[in-house]
Amino acid sequence: MARTQGSHSDITGPRVRDAALRLFASEGYAAVSMRQIAGEVGVQAGALYNYTPDKQTLLFDLMKAHMDDLLAAWEAEAAPDAPMERLERFARFHIRFNYERADAVFISYMELRNLSPENFEVIEGLRRRYEDQLERILRQGVAQGIFDVAEPKITTMAVIAMLTGVNTWFREGGRLSLPDVQKIYWDMVRRAVMPQGAPNLD
Repeated sequence: MARTQGSHSDITGPRVRDAALRLFASEGYAAVSMRQIAGEVGVQAGALYNYTPDKQTLLFDLMKAHMDDLLAAWEAEAAPDAPMERLERFARFHIRFNYERADAVFISYMELRNLSPENFEVIEGLRRRYEDQLERILRQGVAQGIFDVAEPKITTMAVIAMLTGVNTWFREGGRLSLPDVQKIYWDMVRRAVMPQGAPNLD
């Protein structure tokens, strides 16, 4: 297929993804048409098919790119071996990384139901890989007698949900800075996993 005049794949492709990300996050996947995405980018609707075969693939690609970036960024963290320090690094990392990608995070949670079964399976597999990172930290801490966690998998899901929740209310310019919020949330996570009666480390 001939390339649309004035479009360049290395420029228009990212613009298509950025427009879809904004529109899916603000209006919902089901409500957004390919024509609407094309209008946001400034190309004819037919030109979008030079960059993606359909809207489902576009949604999947956005979700997969987010999860790939999340996993790569965590793996690049210079995380210490000690469970408590590693848990702190995870908590602070999760808040920072997701706050900087609020639209992608919103889509990753709210639009899972709109994925085809095969695409859902891929994204769920990537999510489990990330969740496993935290669960491994918790199990290591339990094994060393540092954490008191009866159900590491459930605790993993609860901690991730709490940390991700920062995106629903935090805004720059308020009373608290993002580092302030990271510190407060880390303290809540730490208290949740420490054995009862353990000394306060503050």
